[in-house]
Amino acid sequence: MKIDINLLSVFIKSALAEDVGNGDHTSLACIPNEAKGSARLLFKEDGILAGVEIAKSIFKEVDSNLLLELFFVDGDFIKKGTIILQVFGKIQSILLAERLVLNCMQRMSGIATETARLSKLIKHTKCKILDTRKTVPGMRMMDKMAVKIGGGTNHRIGLFDAILIKDNHVDYAGGISNAIQRSTEYLKIHSLTIPIIIETRNLEEVKEVLTIGGIDRIMLDNFSIEKIKEALKLIDNQYITEVSGGINEKNLIDYAETGVDFISMGYLTHTVRNLDISLKANKELAN
Repeated sequence: MKIDINLLSVFIKSALAEDVGNGDHTSLACIPNEAKGSARLLFKEDGILAGVEIAKSIFKEVDSNLLLELFFVDGDFIKKGTIILQVFGKIQSILLAERLVLNCMQRMSGIATETARLSKLIKHTKCKILDTRKTVPGMRMMDKMAVKIGGGTNHRIGLFDAILIKDNHVDYAGGISNAIQRSTEYLKIHSLTIPIIIETRNLEEVKEVLTIGGIDRIMLDNFSIEKIKEALKLIDNQYITEVSGGINEKNLIDYAETGVDFISMGYLTHTVRNLDISLKANKELAN
C-alpha cells in the first residue's frame, strides 16, 4: 500500500496537536531551548519492523532539522536489543516526537509481526491473509501498511475502492438479485471499474449468486469447513473466493487447506499487541 502523503500529513498534525496542546511544558521546563543531543530507537523484543517511513515523516514534521541515521528498513526481522535508528538534533524536538513515533511503530510492528506469523502457518497453501476495515480511525493507512509489510494482502482500503455487498445490504435491497443488479447498474452509470464482492451466508445464497453472476468475488461468511468445501465445488473456480468469520490461529490452517483464495481476519488490526519499542537518550551526546 502506498503512503497517501496528504492523509499522513493530516494525521501527524492532528496527533501532535492532540498531544502537545499549548506546549510540552515538561521539556520546556527541563531542557534548554537550544540544547542538542541524540536518541536511539531500541527493539525490546523480537519482531518485524514496521513504521520506519512513518517515523521519518513525524520527525520531519516536528523539526525539519532533525537528522536520522537508519540501520534497518520496514519488513526486516529484528532481534531483541537491536538499535533501529538514531535521531540527532534539538532535544526538545526529539522529545516532542517521541510518543507519536513510538505509538505508530509499536502498533505497526505488532500488526506486521502477527501477520507474518500467521502467513507462515499457511505458506504451503495458495491462500492469502486479508485485512479488513476494522482499524483505528485515522490510522487505517498505517494499519494496512503494516499488514502488507508483514506479508499479508490488503482488502479494500475503504468504502470507495470496491463494492462489498454484505448481509445488511442484501436485506435492505430486498435480496441478492436486487443488490447485484443495482450494483452493476451503478458502476455503469458512474463509469467505475471497481470490483463487486458479495457476502453469502449459506449454500442457497451461493447458488443464487452463481445463477445471477456479474460479480468478482464470493465471500463465504461463517461457513463450516465442510460447507466451504461444498461451496467451492459449486463455485468450481469461476470466481475468487474469500472466507471470513470465526477464524483464528487454531483453525486457520484447516480453512486455508480447503482451497479458498483468501481468508479475511479482522483481529489483525482490531486486537493488536504492540511490540515493545523504546526511544532512549544518548546521554553522552547531550549538551
